[in-house]
Amino acid sequence: MSAQPHGLIATFDSAAAIYHAAEQVRDAGYKRWDCITPCPIHGLDGAMGVRRSRVPSFSLAGGITGFCTGMTMIWWTGAVDYKLTVGGKPLFSPMFAFPISYELTILFTAFATIFGIFVLNRLPMHHHPVLKYDHIIRGLDDKFFVVIEAADPKFDGKATRALLEQAGGKNITELEA
Repeated sequence: MSAQPHGLIATFDSAAAIYHAAEQVRDAGYKRWDCITPCPIHGLDGAMGVRRSRVPSFSLAGGITGFCTGMTMIWWTGAVDYKLTVGGKPLFSPMFAFPISYELTILFTAFATIFGIFVLNRLPMHHHPVLKYDHIIRGLDDKFFVVIEAADPKFDGKATRALLEQAGGKNITELEA
């Protein structure tokens, strides 16, 4: 193994086992760790102590920006840049600006959501050290894994290994960085 390990990975055989292991790792105070499962497990986010995603905040900001951009653009073109009175209609009306504002709201929300996902997930990430693990492909089929990163402030090789063993982890292996 390398001098600077990425962390430890432990294998679990069932969804219930990884759920309880996640609770133990969370209660031990680890912050930089993850679970790899072949299927979604209801309640695992709560067992891991994962907070609600911040992506909706990016989406809301994008939507508000899109709506305001549409309204401002129609106001500017109709009431400031190219004043044209037709049949006594006002130079600006939100009713006329709504279709453009609606479309820009959707467009800016989509772009902000994609941007938020990329930023919060630190993408693009072309390689992850967990992919070097020989048996990681089993995480797509029938095995469950807990990975605790060495970058975690509480990480201590022996203590972390003992915690994973106590949680029921098998084949606890050090990951190369």
